Parts: sequence; structure tokens; C-alpha cells
Amino acid sequence: MKRIVSIICGCSIVIFGLAQTKLNITTDKTTSLVFPFAIKHVDRGTSSILVQQVKEAPEILLVKAAEKDFTETNLSVVTDDGSVYAFTVTYDSKPAVWVLYLPVNRTTTISSYTNMILDNERTVKKIKDKKYNMRAGIRGIYIKDNIIYYQLYIKNDGTVDYDVDLLRFFIKDKKRSKRTALQEVEQEPVHITGNYSKIKGNSNTVFVVAMEKFTVPDKKYLAVQITEKNGGRHFMLKVSNKDIMQAKVLPDLK
Repeated sequence: MKRIVSIICGCSIVIFGLAQTKLNITTDKTTSLVFPFAIKHVDRGTSSILVQQVKEAPEILLVKAAEKDFTETNLSVVTDDGSVYAFTVTYDSKPAVWVLYLPVNRTTTISSYTNMILDNERTVKKIKDKKYNMRAGIRGIYIKDNIIYYQLYIKNDGTVDYDVDLLRFFIKDKKRSKRTALQEVEQEPVHITGNYSKIKGNSNTVFVVAMEKFTVPDKKYLAVQITEKNGGRHFMLKVSNKDIMQAKVLPDLK
């Protein structure tokens, strides 16, 4: 088998790793690794492993042992979405698996989408709040699979810096009966991209929050609370179920 190896080099992209997978290979048969995205780099622990990429199918890597009973080694593969797949490789004369399908690295996929959305043009205009020469609001709402992405902004038109103390998402009752307690159901983000900690005077910021898919029951809304550290410039954004249902569908990553 032709030895085609690309050494992983230092680069500016952010990469995310998966837990190591055990891989058994032999000398007289080829094992196929099928990744969810095209392969960018391959790194072998030793020359005991032979690897070859398939030109017609850039997401497939063919792996074979160069010698019998080699000492355990490793193999690392970087895919187009920025994921790193790590393998512990051992010799086995009769491997049980000849074709291994690798899952999508969910964390990397979500991060790729949040970065892609960050600079999108504004598509939502009515969800906003204003306080003391400052504005905050939602620029866009997107969905892909089971993740909803909220693109938010904070604009500081004043001269005093704004330090974020709390960014909170929760489902809240539109009206509270005098006889019932106020109910708030927290919604935890799974990933946030962009600056949401400090907004200097006369500047603005955009950030994207990814959350597990959910809808809002009748007579409730999604509240997005942004509070200032040691200050009184607090914002409350109200997102209706209708707003969520109109989320724009994101395309597949390529």
C-alpha cells in the first residue's frame, strides 16, 4: 500500500478532540475508517502503520499493518470541520471490524455553526431592550438538527464600559396569578461564541448562544436576562414561541 501521510502542523484553526478509539489492524487485510467530514491531516505514531487516503472519497482512510506483532502505537486524524480523532492502534491477526464509521464531533459542529452565524446580517428586529445609552437585542434565531442558535448583540453608545455579570436564559410566565408562585425554568447554553463579558464605551459586540432545541408553552416566553456587574444597566429580552418557530434552518456543513 502506498504510504500517504500528512503530518499535523501548527495552524490557526481551533481543533477539538474525541476520546481515543481502539483500532485493531493486520498485515493482509485493509481496515477502512469512514469519517463524517473530509480528511485534512493524518499522523502515524510509527511506520508500523500504513495509511492511504481515497481520492474519490476524501472522508475515507485505509489502514493496514506494515509488520506483524508491532508495539502498540497511535494514529491521529484531523477532519475538515476541525475535529481530531485519536486511535490507539494494536496488531490483531483477525480484527473483528473491517469498516469503522466515526461519529460527528458534536462540540466541533456546534462551534462551527456559531462561528458561521457570528457575522450574519440581522434578521430579527423586534426583540430588543434599551437602557442608559445602551441597547441589547437578538439579531437572529437559527436551528440545525436539535440545536437552536441565538445571535445577540450589545451596543454601548456611552463612555462607561459595560461588564456583564450574568447572562441567563429561562422560561417565564407572561402573567402571574396572585395565588400562584412565579415559575422559571432555566435553559442552559451548550456553547457560546463571541465576546459577552466586557463592552467598552462607544463599541458593540455580537455573540452566538447555542442551546438544546425547545419550544415555549402557551402563556409563557423565553426570557434572556443580561445584568451589569456593580451597575444598574440591566436588560430583559422576551422571545415568544412564534419567534422560535420562525428560526431559520442552517445548511449542512461541507
